[in-house]
Amino acid sequence: MNNRIYFDNAATTPLDTAVLEAMMPYLTNHFGNPSSIYSYGRESRLAIENARKKVAKILNAHPAEIFFTSGGTESSNTAITAAVRDLDCKHIITSSIEHHATLHTVEHLHCNDGIEISYVKLLPNGHIDLQDLENILALSKEKCLVSLMHANNEIGNILNIHAVGNICKKYNAVFHSDTVQTVGHFPFDLRNTPIHFITGAAHKFHGPKGVGILYINENVKIKPFINGGSQERNMRAGTENIYGIVGFAKALEIATENYEKESSHIKSLKLYMKEALEKNIAGVGFNGDVTGNSLYTVLNVSFPKTEKSEMLLFNLDINHICASGGSACTSGADAGSHVIRAINNNPNQVAVRFSFSKQNTKDEVDIVVEKLKALI
Repeated sequence: MNNRIYFDNAATTPLDTAVLEAMMPYLTNHFGNPSSIYSYGRESRLAIENARKKVAKILNAHPAEIFFTSGGTESSNTAITAAVRDLDCKHIITSSIEHHATLHTVEHLHCNDGIEISYVKLLPNGHIDLQDLENILALSKEKCLVSLMHANNEIGNILNIHAVGNICKKYNAVFHSDTVQTVGHFPFDLRNTPIHFITGAAHKFHGPKGVGILYINENVKIKPFINGGSQERNMRAGTENIYGIVGFAKALEIATENYEKESSHIKSLKLYMKEALEKNIAGVGFNGDVTGNSLYTVLNVSFPKTEKSEMLLFNLDINHICASGGSACTSGADAGSHVIRAINNNPNQVAVRFSFSKQNTKDEVDIVVEKLKALI
């Protein structure tokens, strides 16, 4: 990593060497088109179907429920659009702190198709107000799609998807959850989870960029979002990203095998940094339900705003420390974070997200805390 300290793993993670090894044959010798009938094509087809079986087994889903996509954004777009177009949902209930892949899709459907939107209330700690969700569903005259993320990519808050799924069941609503921050980080048991759609992206758990999954519950029938071919069992046209798909399955397998050990290592780094910041920086605060129901990978910190701290992210970058102000997808615009604005709209604070992986160490935390002391 050439002396850089990389604390932005919620944006993307470095590719695991074992994942690269698994992908290599499909970048070199096994180059056949999986839709071709000769042996080169059949090798590729077999690789995709084996990857699908592996992913389904890990998530306790049926292989027929797993579709490979280009990532979480495409998966969420597909699910939300299909719920409106094919499943008759005329009212979408979501929250103001979703990823833009969800929010912008919902806004697009509102503007173009007149779909009604309700934003569920948030509790002061950033969690979703489940009572409010139930109230909105109870009052809705139309069939609803509920789209709420499993874990927030900026503050780390985790939603109880079983509770939400059961509320949706009660009101016959369709439930989509953006699970991009949790697939590969937590065990899933989709057979026993009341949910219609979940999403995943390989690059959040040491897999390659540009490949994801959409889980579509077997009782749900939708039409393709991308047309022009019969790939992915007629659900997604276009030649499959074979090496990406192989990489997704391998990364998920490694993450699952090492879950206990790695999650406790990463969680200890998060708590270690939290304590070190509290000790060393006056007026520091944290966004979200930090020590409660929260991702073990994400620590969102509010620093007091001063002349110096306004330029904090740039100064960290100059010091070879990678962190973010919110979601990587919007950082170029630097309009601040819509998530932080929704839960903690304090103009006298600067929010920085630090997110950790299995490759980070306590020594790195010490270096970053020392640097932050100097910068603030």
